[in-house]
Amino acid sequence: MVRKFVLWYLVVATLIIGIAPRLEAGFAPSGALVLSSTARASDLSTLQTVLENKLIRQRLQDLGFSTDEISARLSQLSDEQIHSIAQKLDDLKVGADGTGVVIAILLIIVVVLLIINLTGHKVVVTR
Repeated sequence: MVRKFVLWYLVVATLIIGIAPRLEAGFAPSGALVLSSTARASDLSTLQTVLENKLIRQRLQDLGFSTDEISARLSQLSDEQIHSIAQKLDDLKVGADGTGVVIAILLIIVVVLLIINLTGHKVVVTR
């Protein structure tokens, strides 16, 4: 009876943990964000570096944007918008690192092994 309770508790707990969205918290500024001209130049150089990437440049050309149009649109952005985009670019990871997938697979393996162990079954591997 206790085994069955523990088993179902772990199954439900695993599902709840797996369903919960990943949240990130941080301090929000209370006032308007004031950026210096050096910060704008730094953020613009970050954006230019990303836009010079061959894959991104090709994708933008496929979408119908020329280099002059991209530069014109960048010059129309406010300091806050440029800063926000530059920060988001730093957070992006090409291809991701896959740690979430590895953790999920390991959790599934642990749960399966736990269920097999609690039910009294044995796994025999033969050639």
